[in-house]
Amino acid sequence: MGVVDWALYRDGIRESVASHQEAVRLARADGGFVWIGLHEPDESELAHIADEFALHPLAVEDAIHAHQRPKLERYGESLFAVFKTVRYIPHAAVTETSEIVETGEVMVFLGDCFVVTVRHGEHGALKRVRGRLQDDPDMLSRGPSAVLYAIADHVVDTYLDVADHIDADIDQIEEHAFSARRGRDPGLVYQVKRELLELRRAVNPLAQPLRVLAGTDLPEVDAKVREYFRDVEDHLTRVHETVAGYDELLASLLQANLAQLSITQNEDVRKITAWAAIIAVPTAIAGVYGMNFDYMPELTWRFGYPLVLAVIALTCVLLYRGFKRNGWL
Repeated sequence: MGVVDWALYRDGIRESVASHQEAVRLARADGGFVWIGLHEPDESELAHIADEFALHPLAVEDAIHAHQRPKLERYGESLFAVFKTVRYIPHAAVTETSEIVETGEVMVFLGDCFVVTVRHGEHGALKRVRGRLQDDPDMLSRGPSAVLYAIADHVVDTYLDVADHIDADIDQIEEHAFSARRGRDPGLVYQVKRELLELRRAVNPLAQPLRVLAGTDLPEVDAKVREYFRDVEDHLTRVHETVAGYDELLASLLQANLAQLSITQNEDVRKITAWAAIIAVPTAIAGVYGMNFDYMPELTWRFGYPLVLAVIALTCVLLYRGFKRNGWL
């Protein structure tokens, strides 16, 4: 089933219950809140939970089909938040087909006595988040908004980790781009730039939801927890600035790479031109003496043939030295 874990929390302490339905009943009867976690549920799996908490149909549809951008929306007396999760894919070296960033999603339904999380993707599991919160009863006692904060903090921390790994890849690309002829391939730079775009799509739209959570007096968000959202917002700003810097660096690397290709092509054209000029000398002389006229200069002279060969050789050597001295060869 789509339900991965559920728990009833009172005063920051997890209480054992037989089922998530029982946890919901106890939370409403005696206080506390219930946290239900789901992984890629289908419509039927999420339907009874949606009915239990009166979740808005539009939000439920988003949670089922995923592929949403990060956002924060209010539906009645509940909040609906979407986070893009990211994962760095390890690899020995960056290639033109390397997949560097893998994305997923976490949706959070937040009410006065419940938190429902819906996760899409094989990464981004919330088990560690739940465990860390359970080790901090003071934070957990502040209600469902503490769960929302912990998820936001976890997601942004993964952005930082992925950004650090991408930094190492960019260093490799930068070294490769300026190393001899083998580095003059813009495909590597373009691939990293394309993968970086996946991270930007997760980071940039999240700024507005965090700004609202950190600076707006929302009834679903505890005042103390709101202060922690400011810290998450600061971390996101750092990621945003880092990613923007990476994008500018990659753009510069791409321009430098293209400039190197242009320089290499110019060098090749000059070399071809120089050799063509050298070859043109014997071709021209041989062409004149190959016309088989009866009255040609030095045609019957004994030393005419060696003289022509000497002139050809001397002219070619002089041309070669001249082109070599000017850097064409």
